[in-house]
Amino acid sequence: MYNFEGEYAQAPYNDLLAIYAQSFADHFSLPALTDYISGKTLTYGEMAQRIARLHLFFELAGVHKGDKIALLGKNTPTWVITFMGAVTYGAVIVPILQDFNPADAENIINHSDAVMLFASDSVMAHLDFEHLPEIRCVVSIDTRKVVCERGSVPGSRRSTSYASLVKSLTRRFWSRYPEGFKPSDIRYPEIPGSETAIINYTSGTTGFSKGVMLSLDNLRGNVVFGIRSRLHYQGSRALSFLPLAHAYGCAFDMLVPLSVGSHVTLFGKLPTPQLLVKALGQVRPSLIICVPLILEKIYRKMIVPMITKPSMRWVLAVPMLDKAVYSLIRSKLVEAFGGAFEEVIVGGAPLNPEVEEFLYKIKFPFTVGYGMTECGPLISYTPWRRFVPGSAGRVLNNIMTARIQADDTLPKMPDGSSQGEILVRGLNVMKGYYKNPDATLAVLEEDGWLHTGDMGRLGNPDHRTIFIRGRYKTMILSANGQNIYPEEIEAKLSNMPYVNECLVVDRGGHLVALVFPEQDSVAEAGLDAEALAKAMESNRVELNKLVAPYEQVEAIELVPEEFEKTPKRSIRRFLYH
Repeated sequence: MYNFEGEYAQAPYNDLLAIYAQSFADHFSLPALTDYISGKTLTYGEMAQRIARLHLFFELAGVHKGDKIALLGKNTPTWVITFMGAVTYGAVIVPILQDFNPADAENIINHSDAVMLFASDSVMAHLDFEHLPEIRCVVSIDTRKVVCERGSVPGSRRSTSYASLVKSLTRRFWSRYPEGFKPSDIRYPEIPGSETAIINYTSGTTGFSKGVMLSLDNLRGNVVFGIRSRLHYQGSRALSFLPLAHAYGCAFDMLVPLSVGSHVTLFGKLPTPQLLVKALGQVRPSLIICVPLILEKIYRKMIVPMITKPSMRWVLAVPMLDKAVYSLIRSKLVEAFGGAFEEVIVGGAPLNPEVEEFLYKIKFPFTVGYGMTECGPLISYTPWRRFVPGSAGRVLNNIMTARIQADDTLPKMPDGSSQGEILVRGLNVMKGYYKNPDATLAVLEEDGWLHTGDMGRLGNPDHRTIFIRGRYKTMILSANGQNIYPEEIEAKLSNMPYVNECLVVDRGGHLVALVFPEQDSVAEAGLDAEALAKAMESNRVELNKLVAPYEQVEAIELVPEEFEKTPKRSIRRFLYH
């Protein structure tokens, strides 16, 4: 495997658990975690104390280093403490997206070999404990009580139950710290960076989940990059509304902030635009990480109606006046996101080109990063002032490298660069897929190069800026040998009237667009089925003016329901053809 060397292999950044021990001690009295719903806040000292209590519980309950601990529920302080407690104890955390259906969640828990499950009460109501034969006990992350258990604590003299162990935990804890819990009591074990810290299950866009094994060093690469880049810093504020069970939110709404003394507010609700805007105004985060859908919804709901008015079109055609309007729109957008952030980092999926172009034109402080669960997640990022439109940022310096496995069927770019599959290597690349050597061999080469499955190129002159065209598995080969990336066509169609979401598929050598209409706008316009079909045909005609001759869409088919999604809200493309 690839052996990473460089400044990130040197102290003080060569031990992830030591970074957290130091941070928790240094920021002992500062706010660490706030539950947005209840408003309750834990300081770093109180968080560290609860982590120490959890360590004691693991120790008394017979949890060994390397044992798997499953975690399933919404973002709350207890969720964070369970995650950090398992990792700093030396156990392997298995965070599971709460949107997985119960059968899939049970399969993941069993496949991971977890011995304990920490879950919210609402999730446990839909799981069957009898279907989880290896789970010794289930702890509620709402009440912190044992709600299910199987057998007694291993090695206990009097057949101690897990529930009674929890009840006696307070007394046992303070007998261990009779003078109170102090910063000097925060000590975590020395564990080799190569040891697995997380098994993070992918959300199954290709039909099944794989357990991505991320080591302490994989996490360290992401965390140290965040520290060195000052994405967060002591006293900065974060609003955690993306699921922490996903690598993107986990790294940059939790792991990086807690390594430097930031204050994290855990949203714990479904992030609808209305609720999110209110929370952003209250928390006023210093950095915002989000998925494209949030920006795209705001663009369509707030900006498009404004700039498409006849009077506004006239104003935007007048030099100097257009700049004043764009400045006003920028100010409104900045305020909608809380007004105190340094930048918005967009990741998790490609940003719609039209939305990106407009945001770049008005100088909105945003940037687009690129990553995948297999890299925990970050591969590339550029601060917003140096962001290149159409790119996915620059490969992380001193942490990751990238190359293109050239596809000879694709033409060279004007700058001479080759197109093909993007391969990456470096500190962030996973160990492999848990109990799945065949899947590991399919993507991870012996010398450490990881096949991302994304098609694109590296821009000149430094060959570090990534440009992505689409997924290798979704690419369609046209009858005349042209490579078609349906995502590029979908990005254009999704901006057209009455389109909520869409997929472009191959039907016997012909491209067909499947569209789920935007119900609200259809109702507002009073369109019946016939009128909606005519509107979609108009969309098809306009779309074909924007794409290449070999990308022409021959029909648009309306679908009656939203496309089936993964827990990460990505469309399960394999279900549609």
